[in-house]
Amino acid sequence: MASVPALTPSELQRVKQRFSIIGNSEGLDRAIERAVKVAPIDLSVLVTGESGTGKEFFPKIIHQSGARKHRKYIAVNCGAIPEGTIDSELFGHEKGAFTGAVSTRKGYFEEADGGTIFLDEVAELPLTTQARLLRVLETGEFLKVGSSVVQKTDVRIVAATNVDLLEAVAAGRFREDLYYRLSTVVIDVPPLHDRGDDVELLARKFAADFSEKYMTPPITFSAEARRMLRLYRWPGNVRQLKNVVEQLSLFEAGTEISRFTLMETLPEDRSPLATPARTSSPAGGSPESERQLMWQMIMTMRREIDELRARLGDDSRQTPRPMRALPSASDLLRPDSADEETARRAPEPAAAHASTLEEAEREVVAGALERNNGDKKRAAEELNISPRTLYRKIKEYGL
Repeated sequence: MASVPALTPSELQRVKQRFSIIGNSEGLDRAIERAVKVAPIDLSVLVTGESGTGKEFFPKIIHQSGARKHRKYIAVNCGAIPEGTIDSELFGHEKGAFTGAVSTRKGYFEEADGGTIFLDEVAELPLTTQARLLRVLETGEFLKVGSSVVQKTDVRIVAATNVDLLEAVAAGRFREDLYYRLSTVVIDVPPLHDRGDDVELLARKFAADFSEKYMTPPITFSAEARRMLRLYRWPGNVRQLKNVVEQLSLFEAGTEISRFTLMETLPEDRSPLATPARTSSPAGGSPESERQLMWQMIMTMRREIDELRARLGDDSRQTPRPMRALPSASDLLRPDSADEETARRAPEPAAAHASTLEEAEREVVAGALERNNGDKKRAAEELNISPRTLYRKIKEYGL
């Protein structure tokens, strides 16, 4: 791989266009370049990354950029095949090998001879199947189920997993020798929350795609909604973002999405920042600490909006969004709302006075300090941030 020159920016862009990959983050570019570099060299590749990050693009890049591009490419989801039939699917079977085997059948390794097999969710393979796969990797040989005749195959294997295989090895769920055979080259696909501005590029692309698909006016995002897109943890990664944009495109077609509308669409039952993301600095003031504090503020605003709805007798949560006659939370909080007089008479939550996210953030910090009687350590624990970050916010807001 060392002899393969680095991709130029124009070459990298051509690869993205060819495989419809959206994004310019450093981690994504590094993964694409690694896939292109290893493609001409016939080595096994392991693609790692969280679920929904788009790992399936990289085996295609490797296959289409290598010498096997004119031969078969077969993708196999190992987690979707029952344990009792996985060996037959991969290696084939002889007639009468088991109940229902009414004829001899070729497996994927025989069908893909000369080409590439992509084994998605490879950690889901049973241990017995892992032993068969190891033999293919070491010798190119396999046996059909119910046969004693050794067959040969010449395939390139690209595997993918969202599981830490070393932990699976330690737990006895994955063979160590197979792990080292598969991971000759490792490509790590970054999670969406580590890709910076890519989330906005993807949201705009999905909005345009769904506008065309459903023949509706495209949605746009307000400045604060775009900031929320960057702050959110996206535990489901690109797949989750696509689903969220599809919902908004259906129910809010042609509108500018506000932060309130986006908050209503995102999951609220659990904090998306409960599991810390990878950061370069664990000290206070890191990007993750900022994100945790801002999301705490957003969820507080969301609870207060729900309280306001309850006080006003708003039953819009039980009415589908396109049909509701009552004003939305964002309408109630907007100065020119048709229901302004009702909203003015009702007890207003603190967040309703916050014209910007920064003001709401200040109120969240002040509230935490008040609830903990000025104890900064306990307030920091409540906000799930470091004391150093809390001290900086206290100084910044003059609290």
